[in-house]
Amino acid sequence: MAFKSVFDSSVVRAEFEKAGINTRFIPLIWKHVIQNPNCQWDDIPSLPSGAYPLLRSKFAPLTSTLHSAVESNDGVTTKLLIKLQNGAFVEAVIMRYDTRLGKINGKPRPGGPRSTLCISSQVGCKMGCRFCATGSMGFKNNLSSGEIVEQLVHASRLSPIRNVVFMGMGEPLNNYSALVEAIKVMITSPFQLSPRKITVSTVGIIHAINKLHNDVPNINLAVSLHAPVQDIRCQIMPAARAFPLERLMDALQAYQKRSQQKIFIEYIMLDGVNDEEQHAHQLGKLLETFQVVVNLIPFNPIGSLSDFKTSNDQKVIIFQKSLRDIYGIRTTVRKQMGQDISGACGQLVVNLPNKQSVGHTDVLTDIEDLRI
Repeated sequence: MAFKSVFDSSVVRAEFEKAGINTRFIPLIWKHVIQNPNCQWDDIPSLPSGAYPLLRSKFAPLTSTLHSAVESNDGVTTKLLIKLQNGAFVEAVIMRYDTRLGKINGKPRPGGPRSTLCISSQVGCKMGCRFCATGSMGFKNNLSSGEIVEQLVHASRLSPIRNVVFMGMGEPLNNYSALVEAIKVMITSPFQLSPRKITVSTVGIIHAINKLHNDVPNINLAVSLHAPVQDIRCQIMPAARAFPLERLMDALQAYQKRSQQKIFIEYIMLDGVNDEEQHAHQLGKLLETFQVVVNLIPFNPIGSLSDFKTSNDQKVIIFQKSLRDIYGIRTTVRKQMGQDISGACGQLVVNLPNKQSVGHTDVLTDIEDLRI
């Protein structure tokens, strides 16, 4: 019998209400599970007597297990391979920063060490972006909200997580109800993440963007744009045919009007494809009426899965300078993390023939370490 995750919020709440058990005990159960990795239900003190048989019969403290955790050579990035109850695997990536490094106006920057967790929302992905290894897996299945939250539980035992980015395997907005439910769990007790520290990345699922702000206000939206015109988008992102650029920009305009927040634009730099100066001007004109931050992302090699090449540094500098100086658009170049463990942007893929091997040199993974 397959048990439900106790972090599947809507299911556990419905079962508690049906049994007449006060749902205020649910966060206490979550807190105990987080603090006691191998707990049994009877170990949790002070629950109503009816809660114990209900939990034993229907729920598992965790339905997934941490199969492995691989650390990058510099110790900054850790890639987690998580085995789900159905035998499938997903990857999540912890990225550690210290905001005190560097200076602002000659003074040390405020802050301190923090960790961002890149979370997967699906096993595989149906979007088929040609520069991303996850797309080579095809789509396997959606994760439940509990399986999404359990990635945070596993990661929290290795590092205190302050930021969460939905930039791992899968298109989050194609698993909309589970995504929204997982975020609502993350921003409540015992996790207590700030909505402003949560970022959802999408290739541009228009109907879901139209609902997102109402369902989970104050989170950050990141859009994988990757080209300033529709025909190039369709070449490198086949799914873009279903989401015409003009309609997508209208949806983003409406989203920004409602949310009053900056939108993050992700733009992967592909040599000779979308990185010329003319592309920078096209992108600048497309975005000049928006409040955005453009993240230029160096393309990470994905071995034999793609023929694309990384733009050279000079092209990236010219592209960034054009957006900043001519169009006044804040533009950053993504700091690459985790390439040596196949945990960098565009590299997340789980390829486990006979459940044996993970992340070969030419079959890698999908993560975007957006700095919040």
